[in-house]
Amino acid sequence: MSNPTIFNPVIPYSGAIFGGLHRGQMIAVQGIVPKESDRFQVDLQCGSSENPRADIAFHFNPRFRRSGSVVCNTLEKERWGREEIKYEMPFKKGEPFEIIFFIMVDRFKEQDNPYSNLPMKKIDANGTQTKSIKTPLVVPYMGKIKDGLSPGRIITVQGKVDKNPDRFVINLRVSDSTDLPLHLTPRLKEKTFVRNSFLYQSWGEEEKKIDYFPFNPEAYFEVIIYCGADCFKIAVNGEHLLEYKHRFTNLSKIDMLEVEGDIRLLDVQTW
Repeated sequence: MSNPTIFNPVIPYSGAIFGGLHRGQMIAVQGIVPKESDRFQVDLQCGSSENPRADIAFHFNPRFRRSGSVVCNTLEKERWGREEIKYEMPFKKGEPFEIIFFIMVDRFKEQDNPYSNLPMKKIDANGTQTKSIKTPLVVPYMGKIKDGLSPGRIITVQGKVDKNPDRFVINLRVSDSTDLPLHLTPRLKEKTFVRNSFLYQSWGEEEKKIDYFPFNPEAYFEVIIYCGADCFKIAVNGEHLLEYKHRFTNLSKIDMLEVEGDIRLLDVQTW
């Protein structure tokens, strides 16, 4: 069962996450920070018990005092763990924001900071004490891959599909030529996920076979590209989806990432 979108909830708000959390799931919280705010919080918790207090797997707590900070923590058996504090304030009083939580294999990811050691499947409720902004990247996007690719390197692309999309594109390029070793194109209207390469001034044969189509209009997504020794391994929303055998083997020459099309691009990372 999918979780519904809740509009204009009464604050404080507490609601069920049907089926609990699972790998690849994303939660978006949008709102406006009141000008008189001192702090607010978003809690992902295991149930809604107040006595004893339900475990909180992930406590996200922006605080506006002094220069501002964001505090993250875990409550287990009514005991708080060690606070993780980031002395930066991405939220502004009186302005709208959007927080996006990505559920990874064994941890939460919010701007690449891991928190919580509680089992994700136990998390079935959330409580919020307000709502903040992850600034979209400009599309078309072109970014440098430092030192090029090599086996073991990972690229992640996170975004949100537009309301009436046709397609979007993720390309891995060679900056000193026209070669395009990896071309990924989810086509929303056709529900196909095309893979190809443009090498020596010519397109190769398209690959389209796929078990399921993971993208939907107005839905958040994360594409993970793992560079293996003989192929690219592609996962979407935490689930392995396909492999694409290298047609261009000089991996260190692949040094540019390009993203364009009918999406709002939220984050790009390379490891």
